[in-house]
Amino acid sequence: MPLKPKPSDLPRIRGALKFYRVIAYATGFLLLLLVFEVVFKYTPLQLEMELGGPGGFFALVPVDTVTAFNLSTAILIAHGWLYVVYLFADFRLWSIMRWPFSRFIAIALGGVVPFLSFIVEHYMSRRARNEIAELELEERAARVEAPQ
Repeated sequence: MPLKPKPSDLPRIRGALKFYRVIAYATGFLLLLLVFEVVFKYTPLQLEMELGGPGGFFALVPVDTVTAFNLSTAILIAHGWLYVVYLFADFRLWSIMRWPFSRFIAIALGGVVPFLSFIVEHYMSRRARNEIAELELEERAARVEAPQ
């Protein structure tokens, strides 16, 4: 029989789910920006993104000619660190929900494959909400059956 979350963990589950959802969308958005950055920089285009330089607020400049804020590097760093937070959110939700390890890996892959974080977030959030609803029903039924 698979493990189930404890009824006493319901508030923690809701908080972990909300945190996971926010981080999943942020990670997915930054991953899409990272895809654009890689396409600009490592294809024959050979461009980097620059903010506030001589080209105006936002400019695509040749590689290694950035004179202002290097948005390409900022996107790389931000996604890397946000992915670490995403893994923490994944671990937190996974451990509280007492899911199998394969689900932890599936969620973790959502932060490295473009668009996958949005899809994984949808399915895992729905699964978590369904399990929360089942847990609440079981808890109510146990209270009704318990002698007073």
